[in-house]
Amino acid sequence: MTDAELQAIGDQAIEVLRSIYDPEIPVDIYELGLVYDVQVSTEQDIKILMTLTSPNCPVAESLPEEVREKVRSIKDVREVEVEITFDPPWTKDMMSEEAKLELGFL
Repeated sequence: MTDAELQAIGDQAIEVLRSIYDPEIPVDIYELGLVYDVQVSTEQDIKILMTLTSPNCPVAESLPEEVREKVRSIKDVREVEVEITFDPPWTKDMMSEEAKLELGFL
């Protein structure tokens, strides 16, 4: 695959992530700043490094699985690995301007 094709898969993954919402906050997980990194390998595997709003998040089990399943549905994607990290811990500062505006933080 060319770099452009791999970039297109990465862009599709980000669009999918923008369709997944945190159940407690009416903003998608990408705009919330929960997604730290999306990597696409030359084998068309995707690795997503993300966090949760807190270690005690009620969707700690289901949200990573939802991310994995939805990104896995992208055409040409082989495998999806979702790694949860709390380093650095999530803060409201990680939200996009759009998310802050939507939630009334601006």
